[in-house]
Amino acid sequence: MKYTSIKLLPIAFGMILSFGILQSCQQPSNSSDGSTTDNIDSLKQIALQLVAANDTIASHLKTFDELDFDVFSNQEWDRLKESHAENIKVYWPDGHITEGINVHIEDLKKLFIHAPDTRIKEHPIKFGSGNYTLVTGVFEGTFTKPMPIGDGKFIQPTGKAFKMPMATVGIWENGVMKEEHLFWDNQTYAKQIGLQ
Repeated sequence: MKYTSIKLLPIAFGMILSFGILQSCQQPSNSSDGSTTDNIDSLKQIALQLVAANDTIASHLKTFDELDFDVFSNQEWDRLKESHAENIKVYWPDGHITEGINVHIEDLKKLFIHAPDTRIKEHPIKFGSGNYTLVTGVFEGTFTKPMPIGDGKFIQPTGKAFKMPMATVGIWENGVMKEEHLFWDNQTYAKQIGLQ
């Protein structure tokens, strides 16, 4: 998805500013109280704040693209700190919660044991507001290696591929996520790789 809404933002602000100027021209002049100048300054301030907020959201979404397309898909775990806080709190689809980037990395590595080609190379929907981002992705790979299930036991590979939607809600602070909420359907995952 392109950042169309962000590109249209300057046009919208230009229209708001033009409307404010037009309104001030149609009112009788009260130059003694400075209210017209105050109104224009206030509108400018609002426009600048919105542009800055959208620039931050665009930066977070760009970082998230790099996270999934490069860092996650290529298992470049040493780069995870570019998008995740040291004390990241992660909420997983199965309900477990982890704290800390090292624990999160170990959990992510487990996704690749039985499906080494696991990847996310597409974000069909992405947007943000304030310090939140929401990104959907296409989570895919192939069950080609034994899957450990504990006590030295394994499920043998089926050779079946999986491809399903997933979503991540990120809560950002100081340029990195302090919380990450992951969503995908584990039942669909199990069916697609032949476990059900």
